[in-house]
Amino acid sequence: MYTINGFRAIVLVLLIVFSPLEGLADSGPMAQLRPTLAKLTAVLSDPSLKGDEHKVERRAKIMSSIKEGFDFREMSRRILGSTWNSISAQEQDQFTELMTKLLENVYIGKLENYSGQTIGYVGERVKGDRAQVSTLVEDNNMQIPVHYIMAMGQGRWMVYDINIEGVSLVRNYMEQFKSILRTEKFEGLIKVIEDKNKSFAEGKAQG
Repeated sequence: MYTINGFRAIVLVLLIVFSPLEGLADSGPMAQLRPTLAKLTAVLSDPSLKGDEHKVERRAKIMSSIKEGFDFREMSRRILGSTWNSISAQEQDQFTELMTKLLENVYIGKLENYSGQTIGYVGERVKGDRAQVSTLVEDNNMQIPVHYIMAMGQGRWMVYDINIEGVSLVRNYMEQFKSILRTEKFEGLIKVIEDKNKSFAEGKAQG
C-alpha cells in the first residue's frame, strides 16, 4: 500500500500545472502531458464548478480532461494481468469501465481539494514506444518523486501507470486483486468492484 506521503502525492499528480521546459519537443511525452493537466487544472479552479451542487458536471469535465492523456484500458489490462487474456472482449470492456469508475471514485474526489500545489520537471526517458516522465511534487515543504509511465499508441503518448515514491498504481491494484481472482475468479472481482462503486454512489465508501 502507499505511504501517507505517497497517497497524498497520487492525489496531486493528476492536477498540477507544470513549469515550462526549454527546448521541449511538441511530440515528446512531457509536452503531450501538459495540455491534459492544464485542462484539468482549469476545471478544478473554475469557481462556477465548485460545490456539491456542481459535482456531476465537475466530475464529467474532470474525466473528459484526464481521458485525453490517460489510457484507462491499458491501465486496466495491466492491473488484471494474465486474466485479461482469458476473458472475452465484452468482459474486457466491462472491467475497463468499472475500473475507470473506481479510479474516479477513489482519486478524483480527492483532486477536488486542489489548492495550487506545484511540481517541477526532473526529466523524461524514452525507449522505443515506452517513456517515463519524472517529476517532483512540492507540497507543504515536502518533495515527493512522481513518475508518469507512458506508452505510444494511436499516434500519441498516453499515461498507463503512475509511480509514487517507488510504488506503482497498477501494481498496487494488481496485488489487491490477486487473492480475489484466486478465490472468487473474475466474476467475484467484478462483484467486488461493482459493490465498491455502488458504495461511493450512495456516499458510504471512503477513499
